[in-house]
Amino acid sequence: MKLNNININRNVLLKKAILDKHVPDDFYSTTNHTTFIYHNNQWIKVKNQRMDALIVVDNNGAVCKKLREIHRGDMVVCGDTGVKTINENDKDKEDDSFNFMNNYVSSERRNDMLIKDLAYELFFNNKKLTLVAGPVTVHTGGDHYLSELIRKNYVSSLLTGNALAVHDIEKNLYGTSLGVCAKSGKVTHKGYRNHMRAINHVMKYGSIKRTVEAKALHSGIMYECVKNDIPFVLAGSLRDDGPLPDTITDIIKAQDAYSKYLQKAEIVLVLGTMLHGIASGNMLPAKTKMICVDINSAVVTKLSDRGSSQAIGIVTDVGLFLNLLVTEIEKLKNNIGTSVAN
Repeated sequence: MKLNNININRNVLLKKAILDKHVPDDFYSTTNHTTFIYHNNQWIKVKNQRMDALIVVDNNGAVCKKLREIHRGDMVVCGDTGVKTINENDKDKEDDSFNFMNNYVSSERRNDMLIKDLAYELFFNNKKLTLVAGPVTVHTGGDHYLSELIRKNYVSSLLTGNALAVHDIEKNLYGTSLGVCAKSGKVTHKGYRNHMRAINHVMKYGSIKRTVEAKALHSGIMYECVKNDIPFVLAGSLRDDGPLPDTITDIIKAQDAYSKYLQKAEIVLVLGTMLHGIASGNMLPAKTKMICVDINSAVVTKLSDRGSSQAIGIVTDVGLFLNLLVTEIEKLKNNIGTSVAN
């Protein structure tokens, strides 16, 4: 375990915020590593750890807050005196089934190892996935396997954008994704309008949940989320069509909604989305396992470069990855059945 920025037995410097959303210029800016501060002659752990935040101290202890959350009168840590960080990546990982994962972009020969260990974590250790997914999950055929993971209770929440939900619903209503037939791979006649038809369909009922409850949607990722009470967040963007009524168009509210689930995450699995993946990495403490799967190596490298030192990059097709993950879980299940039978 490596300790950084140690200033032994010197209390932190606290300064008062004189305005809402404004702090003194020498404020301490947090990393995503576990942080302690020396206050009132004792070390205390900072709560809600995340990068690019400030540390506010009150009678309840120390907590990370975003700049926009600062209120006039808050006591803010300034400078780095009395601040200690712990780099989780230097800890002894002997007992960790992810002990081979150390901030790298995996080559193809390592993918099977990671998938097997991830399947073990889900099946035997009852860990849950917080999914951060892009629409490529649908386009590559990964929606079938993702739906199965949700249905079999391996997912705690889904964090995504308007596009994944739209194309998932389009595919399950009209058999196309971006107007391309899911079975033949051919562009369908007037298929380009199917994603707008999907949005229009949901608008009729007022939400994705009501569409499912009205039995007007019978399958897919969003269907399984509703049927299995898995919370989802759809974060809006400037390019969204519609958007769907469930999509949060206020970006600050969307960030807060993501953060709510990421702070409780056990394993974060990022599937084919640079935008939402990097945003999620910025909100996570470094102790939270994070796996980024993308066919583009630049995406998985970018996530680590942005400071998410715990992120593991897997360069492969998202649909193939999900297929292999579900297959490995089934193998574990079948092995148990075989052992019992023998």
